[in-house]
Amino acid sequence: MKLVILDRDGTINVDSDEFIKSPEEWEPLPGALEAIAKLNHAGWHVVVATNQSGLGRGLFDVVSLNAIHAKMHKALAALGGRVDAVFYCPHTPDDHCSCRKPQPGLFQQIGERLGVDLQDVPTAGDSARDLQAGSAAGCEPHLVLTGKSAQGTPPDCPPNTIVHLDLAAFAEFLTARELLQRQVPTP
Repeated sequence: MKLVILDRDGTINVDSDEFIKSPEEWEPLPGALEAIAKLNHAGWHVVVATNQSGLGRGLFDVVSLNAIHAKMHKALAALGGRVDAVFYCPHTPDDHCSCRKPQPGLFQQIGERLGVDLQDVPTAGDSARDLQAGSAAGCEPHLVLTGKSAQGTPPDCPPNTIVHLDLAAFAEFLTARELLQRQVPTP
C-alpha cells in the first residue's frame, strides 16, 4: 500500500491559535486539496494524523469535529480526491498521553489499524512535532512551509527532513520521485 500521512491544521487547512472549532472556520490552504487529489490519482492512500486538544479543552465536541471532517471530505470529493481515514488525539498537553504529537502513538495506531509497516512512509506537516512523531514511528519526514512553519524551518526538525514550499510541492515531489524510480532500471 502506498501510504502518505498528513497533518491537518496548517498543512491541509488554515491554522488558528483559537483552534478550528466548526466547519465554518475550516478553510483549505490554497492548492492543498488539489495536492491530495494528485496523490490519490497517483495511487497514494492519504491518512490524516492530527492533534485536536480543543476536544479535551471543551472548545468543541466530536459532533463538531466530524462536521469539520465532513466538509473536508466533501471538498476533496469535488476535486476527485479523498482522505481514507482521520486519526486524532483528543488530549491536552497536560494529559501526557502517547498519542499526542510529538509522541509517535497516533502513527503507531495508523500502522496497526491499516496493517502497514511505517518504515519510510512519507509524512508531511507544518511543525517539528508532526515530523518528530512520524520520524519516531519510522516515517520519512517532510516539512511544508505553511502554518506554523510559514516563517521558515524550525531548528528541532529531524535531521533527514525534506522541506517543501507547501502541500502541492510535496505532492509534486512524491509523484516525480516515484516516476524517476520506475524509470531507473534495477541491477
